Amino acid sequence: MSGNLATVSYIGATILFILSLGGLSNPESSRRGNLYGMIGMTIAVLATVFGPRVTMAGIPWIIGAMVVGASVGLYAARTVQMTQMPELVALMHSLVGLAAMLVGFANYIDPAASSGLTDAEKHIHEIEIYVGILIGAVTFSGSIIAFGKLSGKIGGNPLLLPARHWLNLAGLLVVIYFGREFLHAAPGEGMTPLYVMTVIALLFGIHMVMAIGGADMPVVVSMLNSYSGWAAAATGFMLSNDLLIVTGALVGSSGAILSYIMCQAMNRNFISVIAGGFGTTSGATPVAGVQPAGEVVPISATETAELLGESKSVIIVPGYGMAVAQAQHTVYEITKYLREKGVNVRFGIHPVAGRMPGHMNVLLAEAKVPYDIVFEMDELNDDFPQTDVAIVIGANDIVNPGAQDDPNSPIAGMPVLEVWKAKTSIVMKRSMASGYAGVDNPLFYKENNRMLFGDAKKMLDEVLVALKAA
Repeated sequence: MSGNLATVSYIGATILFILSLGGLSNPESSRRGNLYGMIGMTIAVLATVFGPRVTMAGIPWIIGAMVVGASVGLYAARTVQMTQMPELVALMHSLVGLAAMLVGFANYIDPAASSGLTDAEKHIHEIEIYVGILIGAVTFSGSIIAFGKLSGKIGGNPLLLPARHWLNLAGLLVVIYFGREFLHAAPGEGMTPLYVMTVIALLFGIHMVMAIGGADMPVVVSMLNSYSGWAAAATGFMLSNDLLIVTGALVGSSGAILSYIMCQAMNRNFISVIAGGFGTTSGATPVAGVQPAGEVVPISATETAELLGESKSVIIVPGYGMAVAQAQHTVYEITKYLREKGVNVRFGIHPVAGRMPGHMNVLLAEAKVPYDIVFEMDELNDDFPQTDVAIVIGANDIVNPGAQDDPNSPIAGMPVLEVWKAKTSIVMKRSMASGYAGVDNPLFYKENNRMLFGDAKKMLDEVLVALKAA
């Protein structure tokens, strides 16, 4: 393939990537967006492999690596459950960071990469290598820790070391110092500064994510997504690959925008998320000494079915508990049955519901819930006073009235779904344990609230049977 044809292919792939992002912004066009992305990536890979910069001797190695990678990807796609998607995404981000690190070291070692460059161009190229490895190392180690937290292998409690901000500042100053040493090192003698910087960057990535509490993990996933994009862009500068630069910038900027949106949804600013400290291990019990605001009123599956059957308007608020129980298909069956009976059923999605952005939307789409009855929090919050039943499936912090009523609450000011304003709210939970933020929920004790205890799928199956029997 000629250089001109490869350039045209890169431009076409870039356009398809932009169209892909546009398509993914809306559930109804997301399939088309995914298709654009797959076609664009196929064109990009083929244009790179068969482009003028790859020799025939290297093609078998590339094809072999692609076969191995594709096999791993297919295996993961077939075996990873939807509930494991957040940790899978974090693991994929770590691979992008690792690739940026390895490419950076290889680029520095390869004498051909800097041959023919002037002194100024050589310094710019070395800055690209240094920054690329730095971002890649932070992304790699931070994503590994995020994977551990999301999968439950590492506790959700924030690790707050004494003088942690001073430690981060000291690490930054050391990185800057060794960056200077790297730029002034003789040819082939810059490996020591690179090694030191890489170790510090890896430790920084670990420390950064370990200090972030469980309640902020959705923001962490989008933040690492942004980091992986900038790591890819830095790799593109190292390799003088325009497509990689543009693609990395698209991913990096979209991830940054998403992080901002997620922070707004939690009434947090990005700096406070990075500073960490919010959220405890999932399943934490309410704080000792806090007195309930009333009596908890349990409800049975049969009584729940009666309430739903008598309703004209129902709003369902899904949370991570629905994902864990894999109850989305039963939820769809109940929704389908109620809609056939003329009940107005809608879904309310909080931006940080689940463990990653869009987690609930993906689960509902998998269960074939119609897109037109799935609404964002802001679109639906004003409708709760006119709603007969609001049913919360495994959510906690996103429906906590303490965010509005208790100025001392850790989630004070966080926008929440106001389910307690419905005529009757029903909360489905396994127990009275608090949510991922470790904050007790006054909703449980409100007069118009009922608690349906048990596994979400099992209880919803019973509700469905009771509905049909009635």
